[in-house]
Parts: sequence; structure tokens; C-alpha cells
Amino acid sequence: MSRGICPRVNSVGCFWILSLVTFAVKVIDVDTYSCHEVRTAFQLVGMINRVPETPVTDADLLFCKHQGPSCCTRKMEESYQFAVKRDTLHSVQVYTLEIKHVIAFHVDAFQDMFQSLLSFSQGHLSSLLEASFPSLSQQALPHVNQLFSSLSLYLRGGNVSVEGEVHHFFNNLFPLAYTRLINPGVEGSIMVGSKMGDCLRMIRPDVSPFGNHAVVMAQKLTRALGVGRQLGLALEEGLEVMNATEHARLSKECVKSLVKMMYCSHCRGLTLIKPCGGYCLNVMRGCLACLSELDQPWRRYTRLVNKLTHAMAGQHSLELAVLGVGGHVNEALLYTQFHGPLITATVDKVCGLSTGVPTHRHPTSPEVKTSTVTLSSPFPSSPSFHPSLEGLQRQLGHLKRDFLTTLNRYKSVFTMLPELLCEVPNDESACWSRDGVVESYTGRVVGNGLHAQRNNPEVKVRNVECAVAEAKERLENFNTDTEEMFPELAEMEAWEELGSGEREEGSTTECDDEDGCQASGDGQDKHLPEPSSAGKPLGKHPEGDSPRENPSKPPLVKMIGGSSSASWTQCCSLALLFAGLCLQWILF
Repeated sequence: MSRGICPRVNSVGCFWILSLVTFAVKVIDVDTYSCHEVRTAFQLVGMINRVPETPVTDADLLFCKHQGPSCCTRKMEESYQFAVKRDTLHSVQVYTLEIKHVIAFHVDAFQDMFQSLLSFSQGHLSSLLEASFPSLSQQALPHVNQLFSSLSLYLRGGNVSVEGEVHHFFNNLFPLAYTRLINPGVEGSIMVGSKMGDCLRMIRPDVSPFGNHAVVMAQKLTRALGVGRQLGLALEEGLEVMNATEHARLSKECVKSLVKMMYCSHCRGLTLIKPCGGYCLNVMRGCLACLSELDQPWRRYTRLVNKLTHAMAGQHSLELAVLGVGGHVNEALLYTQFHGPLITATVDKVCGLSTGVPTHRHPTSPEVKTSTVTLSSPFPSSPSFHPSLEGLQRQLGHLKRDFLTTLNRYKSVFTMLPELLCEVPNDESACWSRDGVVESYTGRVVGNGLHAQRNNPEVKVRNVECAVAEAKERLENFNTDTEEMFPELAEMEAWEELGSGEREEGSTTECDDEDGCQASGDGQDKHLPEPSSAGKPLGKHPEGDSPRENPSKPPLVKMIGGSSSASWTQCCSLALLFAGLCLQWILF
């Protein structure tokens, strides 16, 4: 045989030639399967365990078993387990922390805006009382401060009744109005601190010395501030959900599958090949199955936050309600002055107060300065007021748009996490699968959620209790409670559904309502949901109030059959036809 291979060389020479060739092949083979690149990749992920110089054949591996030599050891596999858990959870937290930062920023931003509106309105009311009703302004100041402190606490989630606080304010205001405006001859200091002062506070709801202004103000503030408060609570709930995701854990089956997907190729010296796209999706969807259970309640939550934000800021409902406090109080005090004699007679009968001849002064007397604030225009006409007000409105409008635009990008984050974490190669002609290099992944790609993982070929997902199960239940309960408190939200379209730049069909204006160019009138808060705790059906007017109409606009007349000229032509044609039939009948 040797003669056939080496016909011109003797047997000894042929032997040495074959030995050299065999040695060269071995050297080339060892160099080809060197573990140098594996060591470099291993160190890049922060591992310090020893990596073999050349592949070993006696490696006792748990996850990356295969026929032939390997660049991995048992110690390396343990390090790989730590690496995949660390890197996967860190990647998840990168996205959830970004959402958490967005929500936390807007929690503070909205609360700062709320407090700015309250502070603005409080200063406006104090200035109004000092300018128009100086005789009671100083004594009323503590009650004004208490009212706005309570409203501020309510917007921050405190256990406060807006309606109760408003009526408490007017109860305290009545003795001052009675002794300073209606009967200034009565000693105010004695009246306010005496039993008579208590009697005046007690009978105020029955006597109605302020007309229906106190009731209207309480209802408007309850509706508007209720939405603002619920939005603040919703943002806090979103933060709690994001905090819960930080406690997510990876199961042993998940870690095993991650090691196979990310590092078992390294054991064969293949450090640059990427996992197949479908293979990676199956592994990640199996590992993040618990987090994906948050998808449906989170989508529902983002829709509710959209609608709450639009209900609060879209129609300027909160601004109008808060900044309209001064107008309501002004009209209430003018009403009291105008009906002074009747109020005095009623008080004398109920409280037993004898004041002699009441000193009633008409609101147009020199003492009383008629304010420019009215119910239809709740803002004073001083030039210094409007720029600040318009600035607050623009800030709230921009804050709303920026927040919703950002939030809508994360509405499907819990189902998009596997796609975000997988680096799907553009060309899958050569990719890594569970058992080695393949042209393409042939396994079945499952969907998201625990239920879909029953058919996952890469990760065994058992029905264990998820770390975020409590957060999911709490979020679902919050969504249900919000929908029950504000049933009109169901009839609203979310901002994401309308589109950030869409306008109503037929509109030609370039501005939107949050820029301060909304139509004025009585229908500004008609879309504002009212908490069911208010005890009144939504969409109905308070007792004693009737819907106000705009007398400047004639009622619309619906034309059937087109224009008036077309209707007249049809009418004439029918008349002629009828006359012809009658003539034929007579002749017959």
C-alpha cells in the first residue's frame, strides 16, 4: 500500500512523510478549534473563571452537552447562568425604568400645575374680596385659606370631601356677610363667636342666603377636581406596577434555556453567531410569560389615563372650575346683599335675633364695588391677569400632549419586551438553534402569556404563581373602580384613537382647545365625567336648574328632502297631480 502512495520513496522515507503530514493536520486542527475567542468573549461579560486553551473532551456539562470537544467547563456554565439572569433582568428594567421615570416626572408636573391653578385662584379670590367687599375681607381670609388647603389636599389624594368643604366655607362666610354686609350695625365680633354665629352657620343650607351659587360651585369643583384627583391616583398606580416588575424572577427552566441560546454556541467556538429569531422569541416569551400577563390590564389602564387626561385638560374643565371660584363667591355675596331684608326676617324668626331696623344697602351703593367677575366670565378683566392665565392653560395643554404621546408608546410594552430583547438577524441563512447551526428555525413560534406557553418547544413554563400577580390584580381593580366612578369615560374616545393631530371634520382652524381657543359658552364642561359618589345621575342638571339656551342662535330646523326650493317644487307637482285626478273623476 505504501508503494502505491509513495512509488519513488522507500518505506522509511514514506513513514516520515506521513508522520509529518499527520502532525501538521493535528496542529492545524488544534489551531482551528482554539478557545482564544471564547476566552475573550467570556471575559467581556465580566467572568473570570479559567477557560481552556484548547477544547477538552472530558467536560462534565449540564446544559451545553454535545458530541466532540468543548471550550466550556462546569464552572463556566455556572458563570453563564449568573450572566444570563443578570443581563436579562437588567434589559427588562431598562425599559420599565424608562416608563417609571416618565410617569414619576408627570406625577410631579401635574401636581405642580394643580397647585399653581389653586394658588392663582386663591390669590384672585382674596384680591376680589379686598377690592369689592373690604368690610369682611380680613375676617374671611382664614376661611379662604382653609378652603384652598382642603382642595389642594384632595388633589393630592387626601380623604377630603370637596362638596363638604365648599359648604363649610359658605357656612363660615354667612355670619360675616350677615353682620358686615346685610346688617353692618350688628356687632360682628360678638355675632361670629357667639351662639348666634353658630345658629347662622347651622341654618345657612336651609335659608340659602347665597342662592344656588354655593351648590353650583360645589358641583363644578367636585366634577373637575374628581377627574384631576383620579388622574393623580392613576399615575401613582402606574408607578406601583413598574415597581412590581423589578421583583420579577427567572425560573430555572428559563435560565437553562437562556444559557443554551446565548452561550452554548461559545462552547463550540462560535462566538459571533446569533440565535434564530423564532428561537429567541420562544425563549424570551417563555421567560417573560408572567410579565406578559400584565398586558391586558396595562392596555386598559393606558386607555383610562388617556381619557382622564383629556377629560381634565381637553375641555379646560379643571381650569374653569378652579379659576371660577372667585366668580361664584362674588355672585353669592351680591345675591346676599340684594336679598338682605328677606334674609334678615328669616334669621330673626329662626335664631331669635332682634336687630331693629336692618341696615340694608343695595349692591350699587358706594361701599360696594361691583366686580367685573360674573358666572359667565369667571376671570377679572385686569390686564395683568390674562397673560398668566393663558400661560397656565398653554402649559397644561402642552403637558397633556407630551404625556399622552409618551405614554402611548409604552401601551404594549409587556408584549413587546421579547421582541425588544431579541436581536433578530436580517439573514437567517445561518443562525443558532438549540442543537446547533441551522439554516432557519423550524420550530413553532408561540404567542405571549402563560396560556400560550403550553406549546412552547423551548421553555417549560409551569403554572407557578407569578411575582407580579398581585400587581395585576390591583391594577385590574383600579381600572374597574375608575370606570365605575366615571361611567362617562366609556363614551369618550381616547386621545390615541383620535390621533394627536386630527381635528374634527369640517374644522378649518389650526389651533386646538388646549391652546386656549376653545368655544366659550355654557357647554364647556359637558363632556366632563362626574364621580358616581356625587349621588346625582350624570348628564342631569342640579335640582332647580334648567338647561340654559343661547338666545342669540335660532333653533335649528331640519329640512326633509333637501332645500326649501326643492320642497316647494315637489309640493307644486303633487298639487297639480291631485288636481288632474280630480278633473278626470268629474269628467268620468
